[in-house]
Amino acid sequence: MNLPVHTLDVAPGSNPLAQPDRVLIALLEGVATAAGGSAGAAVVTAIAGLQLPASYAVQVTPNQDATAFVSGKTNTGFNVTLNPRLAANTLAAGTVDIAIFA
Repeated sequence: MNLPVHTLDVAPGSNPLAQPDRVLIALLEGVATAAGGSAGAAVVTAIAGLQLPASYAVQVTPNQDATAFVSGKTNTGFNVTLNPRLAANTLAAGTVDIAIFA
């Protein structure tokens, strides 16, 4: 879906010249994640098949008691790693919501 952008405010200190002719926003809601194998075990989910610029930011919101980080960013995807917030916990199969900005 293409939405017309009439006004764009660029925050001081940011880098609007990375992609001066456009702003990219992508929302991936309810991306399935596997269950952890044991207490404290991390779960890695590959996000692929995207068309992304060379430089972009990713925000991940786990839908369970976990922390998330992103690694292996390329122009076609990245990896999301979930870690249980407490080492004694085991991750359940669930979902994450992902926002991509460029």
